[in-house]
Amino acid sequence: MKIRHSIFLFAALLLFCSCDKKRVFDEYKEFDGTWNKDSIVSFEFEQQDTVKLYNMFINIRNNNDYPFSNLYLIVEMQEPGTDVTQVDTLEYQMAEADGTLLGEGMTDIKESKLWYKEKQRFPTPGKYKVNIQQAVREAGQVPGVQELEGVMEVGFRIETTE
Repeated sequence: MKIRHSIFLFAALLLFCSCDKKRVFDEYKEFDGTWNKDSIVSFEFEQQDTVKLYNMFINIRNNNDYPFSNLYLIVEMQEPGTDVTQVDTLEYQMAEADGTLLGEGMTDIKESKLWYKEKQRFPTPGKYKVNIQQAVREAGQVPGVQELEGVMEVGFRIETTE
């Protein structure tokens, strides 16, 4: 009995000690299954290190209601204390040609870890703000999709490269 109890405690300790060592920032915003094109997801984080390199990701949790094979995003990152804002228009593949969702997960909810910036330095110490907006359009249509179905959560993650 003592051996079984010791194994359980060791496993619990291992679980708690095996933290995510690369994570600097990781936050999600939740939706009710639709992402309105006017809904801007915002994240704020404090960054003091201007020397180390970092990788940044946009994390999307979507389900089988997601009707497109791609996802288009407009991402803005505002530097602290300046008017400098980097704006990127990004495209990600979200499904195979047959409609099978890409991403990790055993259920109908998949999580996609999408590259935003690789090996980047933060030029100014302080509080950064990241805004993410969906910009999906149907083929041949000029106006964007007002309500993007199947999006459960949008996240932003920063990791060290070390």
